[in-house]
Amino acid sequence: MGLHETHRTLVEQAFADRTLLSSPDHRDAVEGTITALDRGELRVATPPDREDGEWTTHAWIKEAILLYFAIRTMERLEVGPFEFHDKIPLKKHLDAGVRVVPPGVARFGSYLEPGSILMPGYVNIGARVGAGTMVDTWATVGSCAQIGRDCHLAGGVGVGGVLEPPSAQPVIVEDGAFVGSRVVLVEGVRVGREAVIGAGVVLTSTTAILDVSGPEVVEHRGRVPPRSVVIPGVRPRKFPAGEFGVPCALIIGRRTEGTDRKVSLNAALRDFAVPA
Repeated sequence: MGLHETHRTLVEQAFADRTLLSSPDHRDAVEGTITALDRGELRVATPPDREDGEWTTHAWIKEAILLYFAIRTMERLEVGPFEFHDKIPLKKHLDAGVRVVPPGVARFGSYLEPGSILMPGYVNIGARVGAGTMVDTWATVGSCAQIGRDCHLAGGVGVGGVLEPPSAQPVIVEDGAFVGSRVVLVEGVRVGREAVIGAGVVLTSTTAILDVSGPEVVEHRGRVPPRSVVIPGVRPRKFPAGEFGVPCALIIGRRTEGTDRKVSLNAALRDFAVPA
Protein backbone atom coordinates (compact mmCIF):
# COMPACT_ATOMS: atom_id res chain seq x y z
CA MET A 1 0.00 0.00 0.00
CA GLY A 2 1.40 3.41 -1.00
CA LEU A 3 1.75 6.37 1.35
CA HIS A 4 -1.33 8.15 0.01
CA GLU A 5 -3.44 5.01 0.36
CA THR A 6 -2.22 4.59 3.92
CA HIS A 7 -3.14 8.20 4.61
CA ARG A 8 -6.54 7.65 3.02
CA THR A 9 -7.32 4.73 5.33
CA LEU A 10 -6.30 6.67 8.44
CA VAL A 11 -8.15 9.82 7.37
CA GLU A 12 -11.37 7.90 6.69
CA GLN A 13 -11.07 6.22 10.08
CA ALA A 14 -10.57 9.53 11.86
CA PHE A 15 -13.43 11.17 10.01
CA ALA A 16 -15.74 8.40 11.18
CA ASP A 17 -14.40 8.60 14.75
CA ARG A 18 -12.92 11.95 15.78
CA THR A 19 -11.45 10.46 18.96
CA LEU A 20 -8.79 8.87 16.74
CA LEU A 21 -7.32 12.33 16.18
CA SER A 22 -5.55 11.83 19.50
CA SER A 23 -3.41 9.23 17.71
CA PRO A 24 -0.17 10.58 16.20
CA ASP A 25 -0.56 8.29 13.18
CA HIS A 26 -3.99 9.68 12.33
CA ARG A 27 -2.91 13.29 12.84
CA ASP A 28 0.17 12.70 10.70
CA ALA A 29 -2.07 11.27 7.96
CA VAL A 30 -4.21 14.40 7.99
CA GLU A 31 -1.22 16.73 7.92
CA GLY A 32 0.53 14.62 5.28
CA THR A 33 -2.52 14.80 3.03
CA ILE A 34 -2.67 18.59 3.26
CA THR A 35 1.06 18.83 2.58
CA ALA A 36 0.61 16.66 -0.53
CA LEU A 37 -2.19 18.99 -1.68
CA ASP A 38 0.08 21.97 -1.12
CA ARG A 39 2.78 20.38 -3.27
CA GLY A 40 0.38 19.41 -6.04
CA GLU A 41 0.91 15.69 -5.45
CA LEU A 42 -2.81 15.23 -4.73
CA ARG A 43 -5.88 17.09 -5.91
CA VAL A 44 -9.44 17.17 -4.61
CA ALA A 45 -10.91 16.29 -7.99
CA THR A 46 -9.39 14.75 -11.10
CA PRO A 47 -10.53 15.39 -14.67
CA PRO A 48 -12.03 12.71 -16.91
CA ASP A 49 -10.14 11.00 -19.71
CA ARG A 50 -12.59 12.31 -22.31
CA GLU A 51 -14.48 15.58 -22.72
CA ASP A 52 -17.93 14.12 -22.06
CA GLY A 53 -16.77 12.24 -18.94
CA GLU A 54 -17.32 13.18 -15.32
CA TRP A 55 -14.81 14.54 -12.85
CA THR A 56 -13.93 12.34 -9.89
CA THR A 57 -14.21 13.97 -6.47
CA HIS A 58 -12.01 12.41 -3.80
CA ALA A 59 -14.14 12.67 -0.66
CA TRP A 60 -11.36 11.46 1.64
CA ILE A 61 -9.18 14.45 0.72
CA LYS A 62 -11.99 16.83 1.62
CA GLU A 63 -12.40 14.89 4.85
CA ALA A 64 -8.71 15.51 5.54
CA ILE A 65 -9.25 19.26 5.04
CA LEU A 66 -12.13 19.27 7.51
CA LEU A 67 -10.05 17.31 10.01
CA TYR A 68 -7.13 19.70 9.50
CA PHE A 69 -9.33 22.55 10.73
CA ALA A 70 -10.17 20.39 13.76
CA ILE A 71 -6.57 19.73 14.79
CA ARG A 72 -5.17 23.20 14.11
CA THR A 73 -5.14 25.94 16.74
CA MET A 74 -5.34 29.69 16.25
CA GLU A 75 -1.98 31.40 15.83
CA ARG A 76 -0.58 34.76 14.89
CA LEU A 77 0.86 34.91 11.39
CA GLU A 78 3.14 37.76 10.35
CA VAL A 79 3.94 38.50 6.72
CA GLY A 80 5.99 41.66 6.39
CA PRO A 81 3.81 44.51 7.67
CA PHE A 82 0.70 42.29 7.65
CA GLU A 83 -0.57 40.36 10.66
CA PHE A 84 -3.18 37.58 10.57
CA HIS A 85 -4.81 35.40 13.21
CA ASP A 86 -5.97 32.07 11.84
CA LYS A 87 -5.73 28.28 12.00
CA ILE A 88 -4.31 27.72 8.52
CA PRO A 89 -0.87 29.07 7.57
CA LEU A 90 -0.23 30.88 4.33
CA LYS A 91 1.35 29.13 1.40
CA LYS A 92 5.15 29.36 1.21
CA HIS A 93 7.95 28.21 -1.09
CA LEU A 94 6.04 28.83 -4.31
CA ASP A 95 7.15 26.89 -7.39
CA ALA A 96 9.40 28.71 -9.83
CA GLY A 97 7.36 30.58 -12.39
CA VAL A 98 4.43 31.30 -10.07
CA ARG A 99 3.71 35.02 -9.76
CA VAL A 100 1.90 36.38 -6.72
CA VAL A 101 1.30 40.15 -6.64
CA PRO A 102 0.95 41.72 -3.17
CA PRO A 103 -1.39 41.44 -1.35
CA GLY A 104 -2.50 38.28 -3.16
CA VAL A 105 -2.93 35.40 -0.72
CA ALA A 106 -2.88 31.63 -1.19
CA ARG A 107 -3.58 29.41 1.79
CA PHE A 108 -1.50 26.37 2.70
CA GLY A 109 -3.02 23.31 1.06
CA SER A 110 -3.79 25.09 -2.20
CA TYR A 111 -1.66 24.57 -5.30
CA LEU A 112 -0.61 27.07 -7.95
CA GLU A 113 0.91 25.43 -11.00
CA PRO A 114 4.07 26.99 -12.49
CA GLY A 115 3.10 29.81 -14.84
CA SER A 116 -0.03 30.82 -12.92
CA ILE A 117 -0.56 34.40 -11.79
CA LEU A 118 -2.31 35.52 -8.63
CA MET A 119 -3.07 39.23 -8.57
CA PRO A 120 -4.36 40.73 -5.29
CA GLY A 121 -6.92 37.95 -4.94
CA TYR A 122 -7.36 34.84 -2.81
CA VAL A 123 -6.95 31.08 -3.24
CA ASN A 124 -8.31 28.87 -0.46
CA ILE A 125 -7.20 25.49 0.89
CA GLY A 126 -7.75 22.53 -1.43
CA ALA A 127 -8.06 24.71 -4.53
CA ARG A 128 -5.88 24.24 -7.60
CA VAL A 129 -5.00 26.86 -10.23
CA GLY A 130 -3.59 25.68 -13.54
CA ALA A 131 -0.55 26.85 -15.47
CA GLY A 132 -1.03 30.00 -17.52
CA THR A 133 -4.12 31.01 -15.56
CA MET A 134 -4.60 34.48 -14.11
CA VAL A 135 -6.63 35.05 -10.96
CA ASP A 136 -7.24 38.76 -11.38
CA THR A 137 -7.67 41.51 -8.80
CA TRP A 138 -10.12 40.72 -5.98
CA ALA A 139 -11.07 37.42 -7.57
CA THR A 140 -11.49 34.58 -5.08
CA VAL A 141 -10.99 30.86 -5.62
CA GLY A 142 -12.90 29.03 -2.91
CA SER A 143 -11.94 25.87 -1.07
CA CYS A 144 -11.36 22.85 -3.31
CA ALA A 145 -12.24 24.70 -6.55
CA GLN A 146 -10.43 23.37 -9.62
CA ILE A 147 -9.34 26.04 -12.11
CA GLY A 148 -7.83 24.72 -15.33
CA ARG A 149 -4.92 25.90 -17.41
CA ASP A 150 -4.86 29.06 -19.55
CA CYS A 151 -7.96 30.46 -17.88
CA HIS A 152 -8.69 34.05 -16.89
CA LEU A 153 -10.75 34.87 -13.82
CA ALA A 154 -11.42 38.59 -14.32
CA GLY A 155 -11.68 41.21 -11.60
CA GLY A 156 -14.00 40.40 -8.73
CA VAL A 157 -14.92 36.88 -9.84
CA GLY A 158 -16.29 34.80 -6.96
CA VAL A 159 -15.65 31.08 -7.19
CA GLY A 160 -17.36 29.48 -4.22
CA GLY A 161 -15.89 26.81 -1.99
CA VAL A 162 -17.48 23.38 -1.62
CA LEU A 163 -16.27 21.44 1.41
CA GLU A 164 -19.39 19.70 2.68
CA PRO A 165 -20.62 17.13 2.15
CA PRO A 166 -17.21 15.65 1.30
CA SER A 167 -18.65 13.78 -1.69
CA ALA A 168 -19.96 16.98 -3.32
CA GLN A 169 -18.27 18.12 -6.51
CA PRO A 170 -16.31 21.38 -6.17
CA VAL A 171 -16.65 24.25 -8.61
CA ILE A 172 -14.73 23.37 -11.77
CA VAL A 173 -13.50 25.73 -14.49
CA GLU A 174 -11.90 23.77 -17.29
CA ASP A 175 -8.92 24.69 -19.48
CA GLY A 176 -9.03 27.84 -21.56
CA ALA A 177 -12.18 29.34 -20.04
CA PHE A 178 -12.69 33.08 -19.68
CA VAL A 179 -14.76 34.19 -16.68
CA GLY A 180 -15.82 37.84 -16.84
CA SER A 181 -15.89 40.48 -14.13
CA ARG A 182 -18.10 39.91 -11.09
CA VAL A 183 -19.20 36.46 -12.22
CA VAL A 184 -20.26 34.16 -9.36
CA LEU A 185 -19.82 30.37 -9.62
CA VAL A 186 -21.03 28.25 -6.69
CA GLU A 187 -22.46 24.88 -5.64
CA GLY A 188 -20.28 22.67 -7.79
CA VAL A 189 -20.97 24.33 -11.14
CA ARG A 190 -18.80 23.05 -13.97
CA VAL A 191 -17.68 25.44 -16.71
CA GLY A 192 -16.59 23.54 -19.82
CA ARG A 193 -13.29 24.15 -21.53
CA GLU A 194 -12.85 27.35 -23.52
CA ALA A 195 -16.24 28.70 -22.44
CA VAL A 196 -16.74 32.46 -22.20
CA ILE A 197 -18.79 33.66 -19.23
CA GLY A 198 -19.83 37.29 -19.65
CA ALA A 199 -19.68 39.83 -16.83
CA GLY A 200 -22.22 39.54 -14.07
CA VAL A 201 -23.41 35.97 -14.72
CA VAL A 202 -24.40 34.08 -11.56
CA LEU A 203 -24.41 30.28 -11.77
CA THR A 204 -25.61 27.94 -9.04
CA SER A 205 -26.44 24.25 -9.26
CA THR A 206 -30.07 25.13 -10.03
CA THR A 207 -29.62 28.14 -12.30
CA ALA A 208 -31.28 27.59 -15.66
CA ILE A 209 -28.64 27.81 -18.40
CA LEU A 210 -30.63 28.28 -21.59
CA ASP A 211 -29.07 27.66 -24.98
CA VAL A 212 -30.90 30.11 -27.24
CA SER A 213 -28.48 29.89 -30.14
CA GLY A 214 -30.67 27.44 -32.11
CA PRO A 215 -34.29 27.30 -33.23
CA GLU A 216 -35.42 25.86 -29.88
CA VAL A 217 -34.33 26.47 -26.29
CA VAL A 218 -32.13 23.76 -24.76
CA GLU A 219 -31.86 23.88 -20.97
CA HIS A 220 -28.82 22.93 -18.88
CA ARG A 221 -28.29 23.08 -15.13
CA GLY A 222 -25.05 22.93 -13.20
CA ARG A 223 -22.88 22.72 -16.29
CA VAL A 224 -21.84 25.08 -19.08
CA PRO A 225 -21.03 23.11 -22.26
CA PRO A 226 -17.54 23.57 -23.74
CA ARG A 227 -16.91 26.70 -25.84
CA SER A 228 -20.25 28.25 -24.91
CA VAL A 229 -20.61 32.03 -24.84
CA VAL A 230 -22.82 32.92 -21.86
CA ILE A 231 -24.48 36.18 -20.78
CA PRO A 232 -26.91 37.08 -17.97
CA GLY A 233 -30.57 36.64 -18.76
CA VAL A 234 -34.05 36.82 -17.26
CA ARG A 235 -37.10 34.69 -17.98
CA PRO A 236 -40.66 35.30 -16.78
CA ARG A 237 -42.20 33.20 -14.03
CA LYS A 238 -45.64 33.38 -12.48
CA PHE A 239 -46.02 33.76 -8.72
CA PRO A 240 -49.15 34.26 -6.59
CA ALA A 241 -48.43 37.99 -6.55
CA GLY A 242 -47.92 38.21 -10.30
CA GLU A 243 -45.35 37.56 -13.01
CA PHE A 244 -41.73 38.48 -12.41
CA GLY A 245 -38.41 37.99 -14.10
CA VAL A 246 -36.21 35.21 -12.69
CA PRO A 247 -32.45 35.34 -13.35
CA CYS A 248 -31.01 32.76 -15.72
CA ALA A 249 -28.01 32.45 -18.02
CA LEU A 250 -28.19 32.50 -21.81
CA ILE A 251 -25.88 30.61 -24.17
CA ILE A 252 -25.88 32.82 -27.24
CA GLY A 253 -23.23 31.09 -29.33
CA ARG A 254 -20.02 29.06 -29.43
CA ARG A 255 -16.36 29.81 -29.72
CA THR A 256 -14.90 28.33 -32.88
CA GLU A 257 -13.11 25.02 -32.31
CA GLY A 258 -10.65 25.41 -35.15
CA THR A 259 -9.12 28.70 -34.03
CA ASP A 260 -6.54 29.55 -31.44
CA ARG A 261 -8.09 30.12 -28.01
CA LYS A 262 -6.98 33.76 -27.82
CA VAL A 263 -8.23 34.53 -31.32
CA SER A 264 -11.48 32.73 -30.58
CA LEU A 265 -11.93 34.63 -27.33
CA ASN A 266 -11.49 38.00 -29.00
CA ALA A 267 -13.88 36.97 -31.76
CA ALA A 268 -16.48 35.80 -29.26
CA LEU A 269 -16.37 39.03 -27.30
CA ARG A 270 -16.60 41.09 -30.48
CA ASP A 271 -19.15 39.01 -32.38
CA PHE A 272 -21.55 38.56 -29.47
CA ALA A 273 -20.87 41.88 -27.74
CA VAL A 274 -20.17 40.14 -24.45
CA PRO A 275 -18.89 42.49 -21.72
CA ALA A 276 -15.72 41.29 -20.03
